[in-house]
Amino acid sequence: MAEAQEKGSVLIKNATVLTVTNGTLENTDILVENGIIKRIGTGLSAGNIPTIDANGKFVMPGIIDAHSHVALDAVNEATAPITSEVKMADVVNPYDIGLYRALAGGVTISHAMHGSANAIGGENITLKHRYGSGNPEDLYMKEAPRTIKFALGENPTRVHGRGNGIQPRSRMGVEAVIRNGFNEAIQYKKAWKEYEDAKKVKGATPIPPKYDTRLQTLADILDGKVIIHCHSYRADEIYALINTCRDFGITNIVFSHVNEGFKVAPELAEYTMGASVFADWWAYKFEVYYSTAYNAAILTENGVITSINSDSGELIRHLYHEAGKAQRYGELDDDQTLALITINPAKQLGIADKVGSIEEGKQADLVIFNEHPLSVYAIPQMTFVDGVKYFDINEDNDDMRLKVSAAETVEPIFLKEHDHRCMHGVDFFFTNFGRNLFDHSH
Repeated sequence: MAEAQEKGSVLIKNATVLTVTNGTLENTDILVENGIIKRIGTGLSAGNIPTIDANGKFVMPGIIDAHSHVALDAVNEATAPITSEVKMADVVNPYDIGLYRALAGGVTISHAMHGSANAIGGENITLKHRYGSGNPEDLYMKEAPRTIKFALGENPTRVHGRGNGIQPRSRMGVEAVIRNGFNEAIQYKKAWKEYEDAKKVKGATPIPPKYDTRLQTLADILDGKVIIHCHSYRADEIYALINTCRDFGITNIVFSHVNEGFKVAPELAEYTMGASVFADWWAYKFEVYYSTAYNAAILTENGVITSINSDSGELIRHLYHEAGKAQRYGELDDDQTLALITINPAKQLGIADKVGSIEEGKQADLVIFNEHPLSVYAIPQMTFVDGVKYFDINEDNDDMRLKVSAAETVEPIFLKEHDHRCMHGVDFFFTNFGRNLFDHSH
């Protein structure tokens, strides 16, 4: 197993290179030195660098999952409507076998997010899948900007309103919580500015305001230092938060799930950093009862920076299949489709200058496939992070599967609550009592 934070060197020869941003390059070589793509061309050679003959194979950028909970020991701090003081970096589990499974699916980066119990949750952490280290910090993509989790709709209203009898109990309550938080942060910023100004007066000894991590994080959002990633489903609540952000001068926001995003596609294109959607998940609770498999294509054609995410330790291995669904339904071209799981999520995470496409000077996160990755027959063969090989299908040991028997064909799947609460309360609506609540004639 490779040492974490190691930077690798490798020469990949004779591949079909899917750059995503600069088209498809046939019979092309990629030279990687110290974790960086040094040269892309033909007839490249190198000294003592390991060489891989990828003739007949396809190379694409490492897949990026913009909404994940892989490698986290805890997900929700569900004790208050605003918990912006907590950080997912504190609960990263580098031993999570999900990281290896993600690598086996060509995923090199995931966005490890707080759950959706809170209107404003905790700070997320962008992870590089450097599986094999026991040090959580080795997985942090330290160049990535700060991000934070917001959530709209039924999750915060159920957890706090129905569950704890406190605001928010309604969708308008969620908006009020967010607005009140920002207004409180404005007052917090003002108090600190007054203190800093008072310090400049000769002989003055002003008393500093009480430092508050929760409010400081909200202040940093207002100052454009943190990107919001917001759990959302319905078009009305998406547009409501867009308006809230406009009122407070916030432009760094990405909407997650966004099942009714196609209804507000022009607004998403104009005012946000994009939408991170499911390919074809919907109808697992009422607020997400209505959606379409054309969502990603409609958003893309309307100029929205669109990605497809997993929100699942299982589905993360199949993101290239999920992108293929968007192509099947929406007839996107290959580059548009691959962008959904590479350069577009990189843009949403603020790391597109470093990863997300195969370009000279970018970090060497690469996947070699036996077939075109949008083919149903495609299987990842090797996955590289920073030029280091972390997965090789020919060296894939049975014991890497741990909880999954090598002889078991399918893992058991149960309809049940996840601890990140993204599908909170689903089971309730599959009981007679839950269904009968909505059988009233009035």
